[in-house]
Amino acid sequence: MEAATSISYSTILWLAFAAAFAFGLIGQRTHFCTMGAISDIVNMEDWTRMRQWVLAIAVAILGSAALHGAGLIDLDKSIYRGANFTWLSYLIGGFTFGIGMVLASGCGSKTLIRIGGGNLKSLVVMLVLALSAYITMRGLLGVFRANVLEQAAFTLEGGQDIPNLLETGLGVAPGMALAISALAVGGGLLLFALRQREFLTFDNLLAGVGTGLLVVACWYISGHLGYLPEDPETLEEAFIATNSGRMESLTFVAPQAYTMELLMFWSDASRKVTIAIASVLGVICGSFAYAVATRSFRWEGFRDVEDTANHLLGAALMGFGGVTAMGCSVGQGITGFSTLALGSIVTFAAIILGAWSALKYQYWKLTRSEA
Repeated sequence: MEAATSISYSTILWLAFAAAFAFGLIGQRTHFCTMGAISDIVNMEDWTRMRQWVLAIAVAILGSAALHGAGLIDLDKSIYRGANFTWLSYLIGGFTFGIGMVLASGCGSKTLIRIGGGNLKSLVVMLVLALSAYITMRGLLGVFRANVLEQAAFTLEGGQDIPNLLETGLGVAPGMALAISALAVGGGLLLFALRQREFLTFDNLLAGVGTGLLVVACWYISGHLGYLPEDPETLEEAFIATNSGRMESLTFVAPQAYTMELLMFWSDASRKVTIAIASVLGVICGSFAYAVATRSFRWEGFRDVEDTANHLLGAALMGFGGVTAMGCSVGQGITGFSTLALGSIVTFAAIILGAWSALKYQYWKLTRSEA
């Protein structure tokens, strides 16, 4: 992978902010919501928003594979394709996150979009989610995560992504393995998403194609424009303005914790705005801009004590689950999935199962109270 021409730290941040701004604007306009996608199926048997989600995954897979195949980025340098397959973390984290996003009325990205639209409940969710995520990264829950959940793992030589498995297991050439995997998985998901003519509306395509392309754009920003073969300070390979030290794209749990951390330690000169933090701010600003422009901005608060409790618990579960699974419904369900990592696919399934279980429980509780 070759580095791009010299580009400044601030330029990387502004590009990341712009991509996230577009994500927030698209989400506010189209009501793109991963929790809503599952809820629509469970409650109304409506697959429209699920097709948006699947379309976003398909576009992200095909676009990311194209960048990787062209040598512009190296997906192996993301956090998702590591050889250590922490299967219990993916399952517990994903399932917990799925439950949490139902209780909190939306996932991490939807929380930021709703803040931009005037939802004060989501502001509280963001604060609790960020705190829970931080505790899971570096606090008490972090010890449990590292010493218990992450110990249930096995190693896949070369990496856990599907192209690597084809290479090591079947002896397929690297370029061919990538092409086969991307076309089979991405192409299959694309056909599923687009096979109904009623789905082919402007907003549905904007939600799916737009979100997928923004994930690809962020890979390019971080993995190509922000790539340094040799950092002048450490003399090691680096990616500009990342928290993980690896190339990053859209994800919305840990970045909320990083944002809170920066605000709390603002006077510490070693703390800097990163791509993750710029993305959090970009989504809120993009959503706010669209809400104001369309006069749809509305203040909204909690309905009652039960509503408050559900959102607080949901936020805490999302913070824990998102960090444990190494991503949220966007971070693993689209961004991670775009790398064709098995862990991301397992997490995607676990998130759906968790959300489905929570929705079924809510329905059961409602019918019982009405009986």
